Amino acid sequence: MAISPNAFSNVIDCDIHPTVPSIDALLPYMNEHWQDTIVQRGVHELETISYPKNAPLTVRPDWRLEKGVPAANVDLIKRQALDPFGTSIAVLNCLYGVQLLMSEDMASAFASAVNDWIKAEFLDKEPRLRASIVIPTQSPEMAVNEIERLANDKRFVSVLMLVMDENPLGRRLYWPIYAAAERHGLPICVHAGSTYKHPVTSVGWPSYYTEDYASNAAAFHNMVSSFICEGVFAKFSDLKIVLAESGFTWFPAHLWRLTKFWRGLRAEIPWVDRPPIEIARDHFRLTLQPIDAPPTTEQFERLMDHMGSDEILLYSTDYPHWQFDETNVIPDGISKGLAIKIMEQNPKNTYPRLSAPLNNGINQ
Repeated sequence: MAISPNAFSNVIDCDIHPTVPSIDALLPYMNEHWQDTIVQRGVHELETISYPKNAPLTVRPDWRLEKGVPAANVDLIKRQALDPFGTSIAVLNCLYGVQLLMSEDMASAFASAVNDWIKAEFLDKEPRLRASIVIPTQSPEMAVNEIERLANDKRFVSVLMLVMDENPLGRRLYWPIYAAAERHGLPICVHAGSTYKHPVTSVGWPSYYTEDYASNAAAFHNMVSSFICEGVFAKFSDLKIVLAESGFTWFPAHLWRLTKFWRGLRAEIPWVDRPPIEIARDHFRLTLQPIDAPPTTEQFERLMDHMGSDEILLYSTDYPHWQFDETNVIPDGISKGLAIKIMEQNPKNTYPRLSAPLNNGINQ
């Protein structure tokens, strides 16, 4: 029988998604130049096309509103995502289409506006909420500036990137972002989604949304290899990467394969000085939802053995996406002891700021 999160006192949800209701909601958080530019140019809404409005997966039926968008205000999130699951802390990952823009300057303006909107409309109104910093990955320099701008606010606990960016995420192009994140004790949250500047599969554009969404799994395979083989962890030994909405059953099989070929090709990447499977267990964490697990408890228990560590999984509801029904967040096959680790201990070990004292949100 599945364990209910309500049975535990400290539940940390590592992946919920506030929705920007419209560009108009962000305009007050932009300077006069960008307000005028966006209105005069008629910039369209930057809703992420990774989650189409009317796709069933995007919003669970009982969380879908007759009017308006889901998760657009703090009261909705409290009523639908925090209170029903007994959540003590939740990390907001805002999937607004900042990374879709071609203009680095406009992307930077939108990223700052989204972060300030999150701070004013959610963090300031609900003490249980934390957030990832949305960054304009079009410009690593501007991304670092945004991290530095918000670093003193300890309610921002990680840095948000998409799994399908313009380049593999291990490339040195992005290393200034990782340096800033490590310096401030911030893990990188790599979330499912795409900038759509390349096809979402390795052989071209798919025909259906089902293919698009499922292709994220292969993208996560590629990103794990990229982070390890490019030497990110040799350079940033304290950096943690949270793979959000990636599923997790693929993780051990991919690492078995990567480790097998590393043994024969290691001369090419001498900075990878130990088996990739060991590096991955030290540096990667995966959110619980979506659960792409086998159907029986016995099979699931065997899968957990294959993971090789009880420190990898982090509790998440993926609200408001439709990954489960009612309160069935935690699958059969997870013991009470492991559930406690997934819901509290692993998140606190992954996000150092979750244990930091807050002084009105700011650590002076």
